[in-house]
Amino acid sequence: MKIKPLGDRVVIKMIEAEETTQSGIVLPGTAKEKPQVAEVVAVGPGGNVDGKDITMHVKAGDRVLTSKYSGTEIKIDKEEYTIVRQNDILAIVE
Repeated sequence: MKIKPLGDRVVIKMIEAEETTQSGIVLPGTAKEKPQVAEVVAVGPGGNVDGKDITMHVKAGDRVLTSKYSGTEIKIDKEEYTIVRQNDILAIVE
């Protein structure tokens, strides 16, 4: 199944965080924070959204930093994705 976001929405897939700290301590699943770095899977067309002209600044394949706990989480074909608005994306990671 293919996801095609509408308006200024972006489909992202979270990149799993390290499971050990820099000092080598292994973190259990409950102690880990939600990852904030994600890969862009699909981008909506932008255009006129809520009376404002929106230009999309991200593209599929970009690695981005997102707001914590933003967006809507979905599961398709056993893969977990998050749909966020472009303004929930804080930066492009290079």
